[in-house]
Amino acid sequence: MQSLDNSPVYKRPWAIAGALALLLAVLWYLSHPAQSDADPQGPSVRRGAGMDPSKRPTAVGTATVHLGDINVYQSGLGTAVPRNVVTVRTRVDGELTQVLFKEGQMIKQGDLLAQIDQRPYQVVLTQARGQLARDQALLKNAQLDYERYKSLLAQDSASQQQLDTQTALVHQYQGSVEADQGQVDSATLSLTYTRITAPLSGRVGLRQVDPGNIVHATDANGIVVITQTQPMTVVFAVPETRIAQIVRRLHASQPVVVEAWDRDNKNKLATGVLLAADNQVDTTTGTVKLRAEFPNQDDALFANQFVNARALVDTRRQVPVIPAAAVQIGNDGSFVYVVQADNTVKTQPITTGIAEGNQLAVEAGLVPGQIIVTDGLDRLRDGSKVQTGAR
Repeated sequence: MQSLDNSPVYKRPWAIAGALALLLAVLWYLSHPAQSDADPQGPSVRRGAGMDPSKRPTAVGTATVHLGDINVYQSGLGTAVPRNVVTVRTRVDGELTQVLFKEGQMIKQGDLLAQIDQRPYQVVLTQARGQLARDQALLKNAQLDYERYKSLLAQDSASQQQLDTQTALVHQYQGSVEADQGQVDSATLSLTYTRITAPLSGRVGLRQVDPGNIVHATDANGIVVITQTQPMTVVFAVPETRIAQIVRRLHASQPVVVEAWDRDNKNKLATGVLLAADNQVDTTTGTVKLRAEFPNQDDALFANQFVNARALVDTRRQVPVIPAAAVQIGNDGSFVYVVQADNTVKTQPITTGIAEGNQLAVEAGLVPGQIIVTDGLDRLRDGSKVQTGAR
């Protein structure tokens, strides 16, 4: 007979009770997670630790309002125009035997650029000189006969008619000699024109004709184009409302400084002076053209290059100046954040004036010595606490 203690019937209730107890323990553990050993006070305490973020000071960049000079510029889109542009052409017809310049080369006035075959013109010059020598000999003989007739007339050995005829012959030969001299001079000039020289100093462009070609004085393209780039001028337009101020300075012989900047207004190319203003307003645009001159020793300005010209028309002396980055635009206009003594900021409406670069003149609203915020503005509001970093 089996023992009652080892019977499966008696073991089953205990097994079921143990499984239920284990299940309850697992459920309790899942509903009550253990706190971290590194943070025994629990997440609720950890989230509340430290200062309220809304009361933490905001790190900002600042600047001090100061007195300074602000230049007033009048800007306009302009074009670099060479002082002089010359198309070099031949004055005589003939074969182009030599081209003595390199494309893009800087040349000086009088430099030999090209050579045309001289032989035909040398022949013409020789013929003219021979004709001149012949007529000079005839003139000399006629003058000697005139002196003889004059002596014979005094001795009643010749008539007045013979003397008058000889006088006319002398005048005829004198005219022939003068005409011959003109032919010699013309042939000499034509021979000189076979040497093509630079009429001015500047930079030569691309060659328009190659050696070996027959060139003519009527050729439209010529041989080469020379542009005078030193100095270089810039022609630009300004509104008619500003021209009176500029013209007054020109009439007062006050130099008007003009700066030439690249197309993107990032790099200054050259500095020069204003030369002249046009004598009429363009009615289609309401602008007046101005011409400025630049030394251009470094060839920064290139012919027909588009530039941004800025003419210095006035200077505002000792006005409050602030960085332009400090200015904000609100519903009521421009304002800045002024740092108070307790390191809080206050919005201050201002009236802005003329800007030069990243500096801005202030017409009203600020006084020298005030500290304003220039960086970190997007995180501020009136009364915010700040941690300044004056610069």
